[in-house]
Amino acid sequence: MSADENRNENVDEELKAEERAGEPVSEQQEGETQGPENDVDSMEARMQELQDQMLRTQAEMQNVRRRAEIDVEKAHKFALEKFVKELLPVADSLEKAVESTENQQSSDELVVSIREGVEMTLDLFMKSLGKFNVKQLNPVGEPFDPQVHEAMSMVPAPDAEPNSVVAVVQKGYTLNERLVRPAMVVVAKAEDAPKIDEQA
Repeated sequence: MSADENRNENVDEELKAEERAGEPVSEQQEGETQGPENDVDSMEARMQELQDQMLRTQAEMQNVRRRAEIDVEKAHKFALEKFVKELLPVADSLEKAVESTENQQSSDELVVSIREGVEMTLDLFMKSLGKFNVKQLNPVGEPFDPQVHEAMSMVPAPDAEPNSVVAVVQKGYTLNERLVRPAMVVVAKAEDAPKIDEQA
């Protein structure tokens, strides 16, 4: 080999080495060099996502716990509602018995003692209901409230305020401030109110 050929081979090898040095780094090699930074970023993003998911799960569990506590509280508060509804006709009957003898003067000792017994029984019964937060609604003179009153009829009542209760047909009751039975009432009609055709 001549010196020129040797020189040419050396130049070729140097050119090839320079080309290799100037070549862009392959994707695989780039991934290897930037791998740790990408891994840290992706791990931090995943960690943030898991933390958010954990916070949402904790908040949802607190909401479920609160809802369950409210449901249990309501169940305790209003468990007696059906039982109270069944007892209300007894209270009505005792009140009717007292009312039927109210305006009568009787000289018969038996009638007087029966009336006193019924009054005492009614009083005891109402106190027993009161222990369980059952309250009676007797809205005579109060403004008509459709939330707790049921209007049976409207009558002209010049002495009463229009739309106020002038008579109670049947008393209403609440249990822990929740309506068990509305009071059936007669409402005062305004004098200048238009007549309603009840035949229609």
